[in-house]
Amino acid sequence: MSDENADSAGTPSVIDPATASTTRAHKDRSGNIAKLAFGAVGVVFGDIGTSPIYAFRETFVGPHPLAIDELHVLGVVSLIFWSMTLVVAVQYVGILMRADNKGQGGSLALVALISGHIKKSRYGGLVVLLGVFATALFYGDSMITPAISVLSAVEGLTVVEARLAPLVLPIALILLIGLFVLQKSGTARVGALFAPVMVIYFCTLAVLGVYHLVQMPEVLVALNPWYAIQFFLTDKMLGFLALGSVVLAVTGAEALYSDMGHFGRGPMRFSWFGFVMPCLLINYFGQAAMILSMDDVAAAQAMENPFFNLAPEYLRLPLVILATCATFIASQAVISGAFSITHQAMQLGFIPRLSTRHTSEHEVGQIYIPFVNWALMVGVIALVLTFQNSSNLASAYGIAVTGAMLIDTCLMTVLLIGVWRWKLWLAIPVIVTFFVVDGAYFAANATKIADGGWFPLLIGGVAFTLLTTWNKGRRLMRLRMTEAALPLNVFAKSAHGSAARVPGTAIFMASTNIGVPSALLHNIKHNKVLHERVVVLTVEVADVPYVEAGERYEVVDLGQGFYRLTLRYGFMEETDIPSALANSQICGAPFEMMKTSFFLSRQTLLPADKPGMAIWREKLFSWMMRNAASAMEFFRLPTNRVVELGSQLEI
Repeated sequence: MSDENADSAGTPSVIDPATASTTRAHKDRSGNIAKLAFGAVGVVFGDIGTSPIYAFRETFVGPHPLAIDELHVLGVVSLIFWSMTLVVAVQYVGILMRADNKGQGGSLALVALISGHIKKSRYGGLVVLLGVFATALFYGDSMITPAISVLSAVEGLTVVEARLAPLVLPIALILLIGLFVLQKSGTARVGALFAPVMVIYFCTLAVLGVYHLVQMPEVLVALNPWYAIQFFLTDKMLGFLALGSVVLAVTGAEALYSDMGHFGRGPMRFSWFGFVMPCLLINYFGQAAMILSMDDVAAAQAMENPFFNLAPEYLRLPLVILATCATFIASQAVISGAFSITHQAMQLGFIPRLSTRHTSEHEVGQIYIPFVNWALMVGVIALVLTFQNSSNLASAYGIAVTGAMLIDTCLMTVLLIGVWRWKLWLAIPVIVTFFVVDGAYFAANATKIADGGWFPLLIGGVAFTLLTTWNKGRRLMRLRMTEAALPLNVFAKSAHGSAARVPGTAIFMASTNIGVPSALLHNIKHNKVLHERVVVLTVEVADVPYVEAGERYEVVDLGQGFYRLTLRYGFMEETDIPSALANSQICGAPFEMMKTSFFLSRQTLLPADKPGMAIWREKLFSWMMRNAASAMEFFRLPTNRVVELGSQLEI
């Protein structure tokens, strides 16, 4: 792959939301709330919905096992209830879902929202770094979620028949590899089955839980937080360490916020409070009731896999199949989320261009990024082969989730005080509560770093280095080119009489609105000709998800057939330049693609006497440039109408 510099508009520059004042809030939601809520059950809640398969078990048989008695069972289920209430229901569904960026949620959307208000503050850069690190941790989560979910479901086979244990790993690997192979086909067809399957799954959770609750309703006393407090007062350090496993019950809370743009705040809240949360809690309390109704020996045996032991023996195999389908769907949603967040990061200038394929003619958000897909697959296979079972993977899981939760709490602090301007007497208690809760979860999981928690931190560290290196390298390149830029209006006047004009339109891609692109300078230097119409085109990405059609174009007529054109997109939109130009009559006349040539710059980086960043980062940046997808592919330019011209640049 060749080097592409900023003149090729390799990664679009980011503009302030003020430049795109009126934006499309989000997709039209003409369907009723019930229909959208039904769809959300299939797409959004898979991650948190599959947690009952392993969360309750891990608290008792994980790295810091607990005694299986009334004190601990009631204490753990009380912790799960209040964790789900505080973290998911209050923090994410209640507060953060109000922080939508024109209908979109997630760490990057939240950072973009906050940055528009405080970017001139000295804390603006720190907020961006926090958001980028949360994004980096998400990639670790995207590897662990499919591995632990599918593996924990397939392990249910050992409850049906212990002799099937040697088949668990091969079956899980086959399912996971098949999951990633299917990605290139898109999720449109499979997605139609997601909601019905997940609704059946959640109903099954509730039915199994109710079956055991009616036999021992006394377990509902654990709704009283005193049982969680008593657990801590009795065990102290062991109670604190148990938080590292209890938090597995709320994994997927970030997904609720990130996927808000697909269904809307109202339908997702309706799904959560009206269906998903009750089903989950009933199942957790059902597991607790089942364990407490058994003698010590039976309880110890059942605790090896309490979720599948909820079902009568003759229904366990169907439950294993249903749970496997649910984990397959949950994994699909996480992988699709990785594609989506990668696309956002590319648009916001944190990731180099990657080959992106659209798998649906109707839904813009359904994309497939081969590099991300295969990288995740390699990571997932390595995880399964390294950790061997879901219990070992649980140690690696928590640190990524709690790290992202703690970062979201930091961002929420800035949001409440710096953006929403809450009164301090109200904001401080809320902030302190969530810092204590999320901080405790993170600290408890930090004790498991040596047992596997190092993996998501390693992935997050690598991703963070790549993201920040690319972003800084791009800024340095734009700065160097701006320093030596020749004003376009001056160039237009001087070039008009010094070169022959030929029919047609030439579009020169540029990353900024300042100066003359190097491709234009090289073209007139070597070819001695100019087209009748010369357009210098810059693509800018706003800190909002969508830009309305009326705000899409900005044209400056420089005379002599020269135009400076700016195309604006939201960070959720596809940058399809031919499509944007096809129906427009800007720049003097309609654009005919067969009479239009696109000129791109190809930059080769040279070491500078005073480098703008460490040499190893310059080499890393250069490697990322060489392996980035071409601007031609990224902007969907016609392959037979593109010309590349090279130059050298020091950063």
